[in-house]
Amino acid sequence: MDKITCNEIFEKFNKLKEFEKISKKDLLNIIQPLSKTVSVYDLSIATSVLRESGKYIQMNYREKYLEIYIKYFILRLKDINQDKNVYGCYLNKDELFDSINILKIQMLEEINEHTNDKFPLIYTLIGLYTTYILQEPIHPVGTPFPGNMEVTFENNAFRCPVKKNNENNPKAVCKFCIAEQTDLD
Repeated sequence: MDKITCNEIFEKFNKLKEFEKISKKDLLNIIQPLSKTVSVYDLSIATSVLRESGKYIQMNYREKYLEIYIKYFILRLKDINQDKNVYGCYLNKDELFDSINILKIQMLEEINEHTNDKFPLIYTLIGLYTTYILQEPIHPVGTPFPGNMEVTFENNAFRCPVKKNNENNPKAVCKFCIAEQTDLD
């Protein structure tokens, strides 16, 4: 990663530990400036990374998955940059820092694989923004998974067909995603 290191990124998040209460706006005040360090070129490389990782996805739903995921990645970063909403809600500090720690571990591992891009930073920003500010699942509604299943919104809750299977996956953010496991009965 150029210009800003992983340690510098997480030092910014660690400043939130000094706050008695952390609001959505406090978190956004850290996420937004970091998101502005991501260029169009960085997004292009991130798209390539997603396409490369998508080659292992089953052919029958690969294109839909990549279309949703790539569009979501790019548009979500734009949403972060343009977010002018007033947020007064407070976040659960322990849950937030558990998530930040998961993302830091993942970022340190990913930096070794993606030395020339900001994919790990983009992933971190989108994960925190989506979960804690928007209170939406990491994968958008409609994201397909094997078995003709997808992320849904039903009975006033987000549902994911693969959450339970990935909660202990160190490379997944399922542990802190707000989606609930889809009832597969």
